[in-house]
Amino acid sequence: MSTLRGEADILALIAAQPERMCWLRGVRDHGPEGAWIGAGFVRNTVWDALHGYAEATPLADVDVLYFVADDLAAETDEAWERHLRKACPGAPWSVRNQARMHLRNGDSAYSDCGDAMRHWPETCTAVALRLCGERLELLAPLGIDDLLALRVRPTERFRAKPHLYRERLAAKNWPARWPKLRMEPL
Repeated sequence: MSTLRGEADILALIAAQPERMCWLRGVRDHGPEGAWIGAGFVRNTVWDALHGYAEATPLADVDVLYFVADDLAAETDEAWERHLRKACPGAPWSVRNQARMHLRNGDSAYSDCGDAMRHWPETCTAVALRLCGERLELLAPLGIDDLLALRVRPTERFRAKPHLYRERLAAKNWPARWPKLRMEPL
């Protein structure tokens, strides 16, 4: 089992994975300005390493997040997905402008990507990476402690939505793949 102690270890882990670096370059070069790749892209990689898995867990999607307050059209996200599929085929792109996600989630408007991530379901999922030049940056507005401790617990916003949190955990069934996870029920 690999030991990851902090942000530098997470960045080194991702930097050593050619496919993930290719996707990060694709988003940097062909995606929305300032975009991040988050959620399972980072979380699954860390959990795989902490479980000692040599094979990466396949991603259902590659979550690209960006923030443009003056364009809330879902069609813009779809156009970015098409553009990324053309530039970087083979990745299951899912692009979402976080400036409009509050509408779907019934929250007040978010101020930026970090603020939007504070409203995501689990603390361990609220992580994202991007390339600035060739330097990796990590965005983790709720920290990385839970991610590194293999602890799954709801964000403060999702404590108020226990039925949605429980439904998500049941649908994901993460312990079947990562048995060392510590799941916090609600």
